[in-house]
Amino acid sequence: MIPARYSASRFPAKLMQDLRGKTVIVRTYEATVATKLFDDVFVVTDSAIIYDEIVNNGGKAIMSKKEHDCGSDRIAEAVEDLDIDVVINVQGDEPFTDKESLVKLIEVFKNDPKKEVDLASLMVHITDEEEINNPNTVKVIVDQSDFALYFSRSPIPYPRDKSVAVKYYKHKGVYAFRKQAILDFYRLPMLTLEASEKLEQLRYLEYGKRIKMVETDVQGVEIDTPEDLERAKKLWK
Repeated sequence: MIPARYSASRFPAKLMQDLRGKTVIVRTYEATVATKLFDDVFVVTDSAIIYDEIVNNGGKAIMSKKEHDCGSDRIAEAVEDLDIDVVINVQGDEPFTDKESLVKLIEVFKNDPKKEVDLASLMVHITDEEEINNPNTVKVIVDQSDFALYFSRSPIPYPRDKSVAVKYYKHKGVYAFRKQAILDFYRLPMLTLEASEKLEQLRYLEYGKRIKMVETDVQGVEIDTPEDLERAKKLWK
């Protein structure tokens, strides 16, 4: 499932911007289909413009029936009546979605016979100080088994002791959910941590869901600004 909104506060209509001959959302959809990992791939949107863009380019799209605050809510509505066990959420602004990282997420559930993992997501090791301190870069800290402890726009952990060799991880917004976990999310109200940080993944933690983090080396390009789009155009092959 690829949740896709037309409006975006920092870069309006970013998913409909041209990326070397095709729109960003079509590039993302095609990259996801090209992995050949999924039984089906859908764009889930509240926008007739995006819906028509996908369908007119031979893709599959689902129109949201309700207004939603986040991508997880949009996906939950779409999968509620589908006979599935696990659903992958690929962000619509990530046209460089890669197969290797998605395989790692799927493996989490194949190696979880007791169904102890509610959802899985990706993280990338980062070292650039500006990126570590940038509130638009979401950071994550994990326990010794790589389960998420917290996500924040702030640098976590805070480096009070500079001599400690701390590794910082950027959270990549690609998720794999058990169907029940995302339906639970849809039905539970937002709590204070999510409201404060404006990070939907905190709702899962606040309600005791277990998020398995998987490290990947693939940075990709998330298109949040016009500058990101220009960088993506230079990288596109």
